[in-house]
Amino acid sequence: MAKKVLIITGDAVEALEVYYPYYRLLEAQVDAVIAAPKKKTLHTVVHDFVGWDTYTEKPAYQLEAHISFADVQPEQFDGLIIPGGRAPEYIRLDEHIPRILTHFFEEKKPIGAICHAAQVLEVVREQLKGRSLTAYIACKPSVEAMGAKYVTETLHVDGHLVSGHAWPDLPGFMREFFKLLGN
Repeated sequence: MAKKVLIITGDAVEALEVYYPYYRLLEAQVDAVIAAPKKKTLHTVVHDFVGWDTYTEKPAYQLEAHISFADVQPEQFDGLIIPGGRAPEYIRLDEHIPRILTHFFEEKKPIGAICHAAQVLEVVREQLKGRSLTAYIACKPSVEAMGAKYVTETLHVDGHLVSGHAWPDLPGFMREFFKLLGN
């Protein structure tokens, strides 16, 4: 039976961090389902460094969400990927996110969190206490506030959780995620 992976995101998701995992999953014949607060067309963004002290943001491609968070039945999925961008700062407020995340942590299913995805994990901070992960450096205070250790390496695996610093780390991030998925 084919594996099935849930990708949770929303508007202002970093384009590379959602498209790269999505297409890699499809390429590996894994059923990839994109969930968002509502089933709709999402607006992705491109983050890059162009001489500023922080990243800039530009509009990118549109992407269809296949399902709403309310309709997600996490037990139907073998793994979870959380892309970064600005989407994490507001999808973490959705009432269904704690239920979805808790399932993947409690069942020890593979979880991939890249860049700003650490902000989403804040809503299940009890699951992160004592663990270690990496994230975009601006998320270091969030990681530490959850009681987790912030790792400076750009790619890190802690049990069933693989974390990446940002989009340049996607090849290793997906390689490690696939190992956890057993694909």
